[in-house]
Amino acid sequence: MHRHKNAWVVSVNMGYGHERAAFGLEDLASGGIITANAYPGIPDTEREQWTQTRKIYETISRLQPLPVIGPLAFGAMDTFQRIPDFYPRRDLSKPSYQLKEIYRQIRRGLGKHLVEKLSKRPLPFVSSFFIPAFAAEEYGYPGDIYIVTCDADISRAWAPLDPKKSRIKYFASNGRVVERLKLYGVRSENIFLTGFPLPKKLIGGPEASIIKKDLAARICNLDPNGIFIQKYQKILHDELGPALCKFKKKHSLTLTFSVGGAGAQKQIAFDALKGLSKAIKEKRITFNLEAGTRKELADEFKLAAKKLGLSSSLETQLHIHYYPDRSTYFRAFIQTLRTTDILWTKPSELSFYTGIGMPILMAPPIGSQEDFNKKWLETVGGGTPQLDPLLIGEWLFDWINSGGLARFAWNGYIEAPTHGSYRIESVLTGEHMDLTELPLIV
Repeated sequence: MHRHKNAWVVSVNMGYGHERAAFGLEDLASGGIITANAYPGIPDTEREQWTQTRKIYETISRLQPLPVIGPLAFGAMDTFQRIPDFYPRRDLSKPSYQLKEIYRQIRRGLGKHLVEKLSKRPLPFVSSFFIPAFAAEEYGYPGDIYIVTCDADISRAWAPLDPKKSRIKYFASNGRVVERLKLYGVRSENIFLTGFPLPKKLIGGPEASIIKKDLAARICNLDPNGIFIQKYQKILHDELGPALCKFKKKHSLTLTFSVGGAGAQKQIAFDALKGLSKAIKEKRITFNLEAGTRKELADEFKLAAKKLGLSSSLETQLHIHYYPDRSTYFRAFIQTLRTTDILWTKPSELSFYTGIGMPILMAPPIGSQEDFNKKWLETVGGGTPQLDPLLIGEWLFDWINSGGLARFAWNGYIEAPTHGSYRIESVLTGEHMDLTELPLIV
């Protein structure tokens, strides 16, 4: 396949969300994905500004599950980035305090060095975080500037100080974001409804060949009694092929728990491990614990597994994954998802992965944007909130035996956008792709 390395793809390593979005666009990235707060040659003063911001967010995020102090600390921070109610529709273009502070930092030099560096070859500047894009416009970047949104709704901070005059364009993750940007004052001609840029290796081109293959296997694991399959047999066969569930299984029932970049959900993972220990020992389920780039967390998971008598299950029914860097993690996570039947995570940017036919078990949301992701995921029917993790050995198998999780998988595939990376490529290259038109508001 011909690859168009014709854009600067820019991200930041604050949590995983912005980098995950950028990773979905790696085919477009000239010279690889650029991390705006950690690229080679970044001035020390800028690196320190970024580092302090990331540390504050991650520390408060990890405190959030704690009683009393956690919600108070996170609530104070979240106030500055809270997303207002959408209705009634009204003018929301007035800059927030957070946005004004962002521009003060930019005008003190934040992002200037990177913009000047990339201006020497003015390819389209595509950023999965708003600050680098704002800096690009502020410092006169000579090429086109785009922002990729990473959630199902966004705060005022994602739109520039003067949206009506801005030339920044947007790749919107869903129809709600399109309409929200208009309320913030962004001109309609600067908004493209694309969907979140899922990695192409999970999709398989405009025809979604990989999604269909993986979904067929997933539905068979999620509907062992054939309840969902029998009810929707014709449409499933039309979409996924008549050989549905007549092939040899390539993997056993598999649940993957993904801990976010700040590591705030680790206690849920410990409880889930305990709740699933009997099923793991009986080889009724394979459990992946994704620690991302946090080695200390992976070590804690391994210690917990040993205490539960699961040492002999490690690398067979229980896999604890840790990776030395984020690029390695994102690449490996794609392969993990291809043999995953259920994804358990907070409603982060991973909510959009329901589009590959992945049922999502939602851990409690952290922050205003995740509240909206949760609402979106429930609206498309691709996920549901978790129940008591300690009792997962009961409720999870009830949901599987009834075909309920197979229904979530199918809903996600049918309702959620999948081809965001292809639509973004089409805009940037001008090459037409035959893709389904997305609904304006979901």
